[in-house]
Amino acid sequence: MLTIAPLRDKRIILGVCGSIAAYKALDLASKLTQAGALVDVVMTDAARRFVSPLSFQAVSGRPVYTDMWQAEAGGGLPSHIAHVGLAEGADLLLVAPATANTIAKLAQGLADDMLSVTALAARCPLLIAPAMDGGMIEHPATQANFAVLRERGAQVIEPESGRLASGLHGRGRLPETPTLLGHVRRALGLGGELSDHKLVITAGGTREALDPVRFISNRSTGKQGYAIAQAAVDAGADVVFITAADLPPLVGAKQVDVDTAQTMLEAVLAQIAGAAALIMAAAVADYRPRRVAEQKIKKSDEALNLPLERTPDILLAVKAQRAQTGYPAIVVGFAAESENLLENARAKLGAKGLDLLVANDITAADAGFAVDSNRVILLDSGGGLEEIELASKDVIGAAIIERVSRLLD
Repeated sequence: MLTIAPLRDKRIILGVCGSIAAYKALDLASKLTQAGALVDVVMTDAARRFVSPLSFQAVSGRPVYTDMWQAEAGGGLPSHIAHVGLAEGADLLLVAPATANTIAKLAQGLADDMLSVTALAARCPLLIAPAMDGGMIEHPATQANFAVLRERGAQVIEPESGRLASGLHGRGRLPETPTLLGHVRRALGLGGELSDHKLVITAGGTREALDPVRFISNRSTGKQGYAIAQAAVDAGADVVFITAADLPPLVGAKQVDVDTAQTMLEAVLAQIAGAAALIMAAAVADYRPRRVAEQKIKKSDEALNLPLERTPDILLAVKAQRAQTGYPAIVVGFAAESENLLENARAKLGAKGLDLLVANDITAADAGFAVDSNRVILLDSGGGLEEIELASKDVIGAAIIERVSRLLD
């Protein structure tokens, strides 16, 4: 796992409670550490019955705290003031898994173990990921405790539904590590440089139906658009993610699923009201079948004639609506070209009324479609040009968001 820029050198206190889901916290601590975070694990006495403190120390490379009076491992803070030292300068306190008992303690301000006393001393954001039986999480007392904590500014990660340790099925499972990491990134991004800015971002290749089972599409996976949307969440933006790609839900974004160019057009025009920026990273089909067969087209020895017609031009429609409403303030387009890259990109920049255009050469084997890396050229309406050399799509996405932030300033 590569370092994740928003997590690099962030001090995260990971509180682990006595739940069967504690094994997931071990993977979470490992992934946070690999991402570049400094993870201090605080375990309740019950948590130690499920997972050894030594396991957390091994994956985090840091001392683990379990007792207010006796350090679990050498090299840690003095035990009697460890809660103060841990709380001071922490960027986030994440309790995962959080049991009903610890949630009640946090809501009532009790401080009778290392985790609860550290929580009282901390002034950083509090993120709680509950894990318990469905009946416990739905109990009025637990729900009241959630309400108290939310009122104080705590963020509660909704548990998932599925088979529980009791053998019953219901709501109460701790989400998997990628989802938890998404919530951590969102929590750390709140108050970022794009806070109070709405960004609409599109991704994926549209699918234009030919018959009930076939469609015309392109090679786009949506990964670059997804990376841009994640970078926007990291920067604290209010993100609307309009996607035709089959990718995991993006934590912290409002997701609008579409399939065709027409449905993407409708979604974009509906969502850009009041938007600071629209980033059209989607690979929208230029043509669609003129007629969609009601039944599956059967194989034949005869040639198949497939009349096509133009799909709506989303950027031109945005240009027209923008002229009337003033929104979005910034429009970013993409140009995936196989020849005359700069010439075609500059023509699109002017014709579509864009503030910024991201151009990439799709003939490169190590960049563009269906890979995790990209190299792009950013062209702006003032004639500026910036080349970004081969990098991961996450790095490219962050660079595009940083450029949009500068344009908004």
